[in-house]
Amino acid sequence: MTFTEYSVRLLRTLIQAGHLLEFEELPTLLAQYADAAGLRRPCVFVIDLQENVLREVTGRGPDAGEGGQELHVDSTVAGRVFRKTRSLSLPASGLTRHWLPILDSTERLGVFRVDTEPDPDQRMLELIQDVASIIGMILISKRHHSDCYARLTRSRPLNVTAEMQWTLAPPRTFSNQRVTIAATMEPAYATAGDAFDYAVADNIVHLAIFDAMGHDTSAGLTANLAVACSRSERRKTNDLIQTCAAIEKTLLKQFIDSRFVTALLANLDLRSGMLTWLTCGHEPPVLIRDGRRVTHPVCPPAPPLGTDLGVRPTLCHEQLQPGDRLLLYTDGITEAQDVWGREFGLDQFVDFIIRHQADGMPAPETLRRLVRAVLQYHDGQLDDDATVLMCEWHGNIAALRS
Repeated sequence: MTFTEYSVRLLRTLIQAGHLLEFEELPTLLAQYADAAGLRRPCVFVIDLQENVLREVTGRGPDAGEGGQELHVDSTVAGRVFRKTRSLSLPASGLTRHWLPILDSTERLGVFRVDTEPDPDQRMLELIQDVASIIGMILISKRHHSDCYARLTRSRPLNVTAEMQWTLAPPRTFSNQRVTIAATMEPAYATAGDAFDYAVADNIVHLAIFDAMGHDTSAGLTANLAVACSRSERRKTNDLIQTCAAIEKTLLKQFIDSRFVTALLANLDLRSGMLTWLTCGHEPPVLIRDGRRVTHPVCPPAPPLGTDLGVRPTLCHEQLQPGDRLLLYTDGITEAQDVWGREFGLDQFVDFIIRHQADGMPAPETLRRLVRAVLQYHDGQLDDDATVLMCEWHGNIAALRS
């Protein structure tokens, strides 16, 4: 067979077999068909939950990673490819070794490594990219029901609340031509009362961030209940005021005045850039424009949800400009303290985002580094959940093209 025929056979096999493939069978499938197309020693690495290390999928053991390599994100070639989401090819023992990011849209799932003959032509480079893309689709289709995948992406067990939060949370990164969304939540293995959510439908981006009272399992239940209720109302096409009322009613029914949650809910119209939002006891968002903090958009806060004080939230509006970045966050970010009791603070938080975005860092990488900085500031362990949800509006691309 010709190279083209072998390539088509490889891609077709990955696509067709992927429907019934188990996660731990992926290395065997790649090894079985890749060599005939000139791809040698293919290897898949997935990122751990805290995005510290890339762990090899070997297909062996209870985590499908027994005997595999563990490559640190901040100090290896694989980590560089993951951080920058850019492919890299290097000479290796008479061959060329290729490292490619494995992505779902812009969500970083891991890294694909494969060797080829030296100086591969464009057809080979395109084949490698196609294989990496299909691997990404396979990982996405398997991770929600594979305990092997879940184990491999964890360096230690999750507490019960974190298990709930991460199962409920949307992907940490989403991007299309008009908007980029990125989120982070720490401590990843022991979250308590923080939660974030977003969705895109009918030219509207829906954003939400919650911070429940307490740092226990009940706080996690409160936050999860608020997210689920928010989604339910949103999918009924109810507005932000109605959504807050439904969350309040649900929390009061479940906890009878014993639990509350602060919340910030927002809708961004992707055509006009109009932001509609409200806050219930939560910190206002930060707006970054032209590489500097503009201000906190001002909106009279309502009481936290679940307090039953009968105060109707105020709906507020803010006109965004193309390139604006909106930051929603919980106080665990700004109130993290160093050994002398000094808080990380809002200024340092926003300056960190501005500086790294100015350096060209992708939004998810900026947030990954932010978490490292906050943890280092707080001596490696946080006392409170710290969550950030970043949304950048690129403008109405369709209108610009017309």
